[in-house]
Amino acid sequence: MSDTNWWFLDLALVVAGAGAITIGLFAGISGYLRILLAIPLVVFFPGYALVAILFPDTVGDDQRSFDDDRTGLGRAVLLSGGIEPIERLILSIAFSVALVPVVPLIATVTPWGITSRPVLLGVSILTVCLTLVAIVSRYRVPPSNRFVPSNMLVLPVLTGGDHSSPYTKTNTRPYNVALALGLVLLVASAGFAVANPVQHDGFTEFSVEGSELDGEMQTMYDSTATAGEPYTVPLSITNQEHSDQTYTVVALFEQVEYGNGTENSASVTERSVLTNESISVADGETRNESLEVTPPSAGEDRRLTLLLYTGDPPANPTPENAYESLRLPIEVQ
Repeated sequence: MSDTNWWFLDLALVVAGAGAITIGLFAGISGYLRILLAIPLVVFFPGYALVAILFPDTVGDDQRSFDDDRTGLGRAVLLSGGIEPIERLILSIAFSVALVPVVPLIATVTPWGITSRPVLLGVSILTVCLTLVAIVSRYRVPPSNRFVPSNMLVLPVLTGGDHSSPYTKTNTRPYNVALALGLVLLVASAGFAVANPVQHDGFTEFSVEGSELDGEMQTMYDSTATAGEPYTVPLSITNQEHSDQTYTVVALFEQVEYGNGTENSASVTERSVLTNESISVADGETRNESLEVTPPSAGEDRRLTLLLYTGDPPANPTPENAYESLRLPIEVQ
């Protein structure tokens, strides 16, 4: 089988590589291996696919003569429909650097935001889509002019090129070596950026899920409970701490007195711990849980205080030593 029959091999490897790397990163690979896997996906594959769309043909050696009637010149001009392998490599990295930032920009308007999973998935989808277009673009080129991957792709980097043509008498080896060193520095810089991403400070969103207010409801949650019977509080925890977290939710049942009738002026006269529950949330995900508590006594001036801790709670949990807290006034019948 000739090389012409394998004109799609490099593009097929790009699709397979992007898919395999994405699966590996989603599987939880971490450390330096994660960096090594992310580098080609971010700094090479998307740009290579775009270059394949723009330059589907190979470097040619056709010649065209000037129009003697108009120019008075009779010498030929060497034409080239494609680009050299070293140029293809450089443009692939340059185009990747230009394309990849578009993915986080689009991710900002999605429900997931700028987190690692949607960005990696977006880069993979972009790469696959560009590669499919590149396959069609290259297929439409006549087989004799179609770019075909071969072992010669890396040789021009370290060699001086073919000097058999009168148009290539310059030794390009020093320039190619300099370009290769520049590419190494660029890839190393990209690896450092992947290993040390600029991130916002971690935080956790802690809230109570409820219904929309209507004419009969005073709060977004059910504020009426029955003493001695289970009372369910729907919780929502969103982890933006840049790592998986195991939280502990502590429910306090409080009897309060309101000095001037406002929540901020309430003073706790009695407090008891009803329950605590451990909840694990992956980085960038939201976990909805139903916390079940049993109010011990009836009364109007009652309040549930929900405390959120990262890890185990202290012996005496209070809103002051909690990571996050929610105060829910309730009426216990």
